[in-house]
Amino acid sequence: MNFGDKLKSLRKEAGMTQTDLAKRLGITKSVVSYYERQERTPSPDVLIQLTDIFHVTSDYLLGITHRKMIDVSDLNEDDMEFLLITIQTLRKKNCK
Repeated sequence: MNFGDKLKSLRKEAGMTQTDLAKRLGITKSVVSYYERQERTPSPDVLIQLTDIFHVTSDYLLGITHRKMIDVSDLNEDDMEFLLITIQTLRKKNCK
């Protein structure tokens, strides 16, 4: 999946329109469209904003890695422990 497809997918998963994303980035809707069609490349500053908005790494956005990260920084310790147990359970199920 290329950068434009990944951006579009993340935007839709977040329930955002191109206009919504453009407002958050401080750019125009047409620039978001150019990014999604691979006609322009975002600046490093915009790339950093995208990682913050979608809680992914720049490596994921750029296709360097296919691992999608989950940002748990705003969860408390009990919630994080619950997620870790759930993840371990799912991994065991999927390894069978």
